[in-house]
Amino acid sequence: QVQPVESGGGSVQAGGSLRLSCAASGYTYNPDCMAWFRQAPGKERESIADITSGGSAHYADSVKGRFTISRDNADNTLVLQMTNLRLEDTAIYYCACDRKMVAGRFEYKYWGQGTQVTVSS
Repeated sequence: QVQPVESGGGSVQAGGSLRLSCAASGYTYNPDCMAWFRQAPGKERESIADITSGGSAHYADSVKGRFTISRDNADNTLVLQMTNLRLEDTAIYYCACDRKMVAGRFEYKYWGQGTQVTVSS
């Protein structure tokens, strides 16, 4: 089985910061984990950020300027640094790997189990 593993979630106060990691190492097959998603209660899963092999990053408007996606090539991990967290950032955060274009939109072959981020006032 190939499954990325997220870590770093937890509870923080509004305005605080949190760093999420997605471990892609430890597998016989090494997937290319390059995107973060989140899903809040009662809401659809949404794309938050992604980064290409060349280091070009893209962010959803809701997190632009507050979140930073990066790669730790030495550890083969994907990182999401979150700052100035808001109540609406409360969600389960997922990393996704091995992206390809299917029928005009991106699809991902592998997904993590998710890590909970809770932002309180």
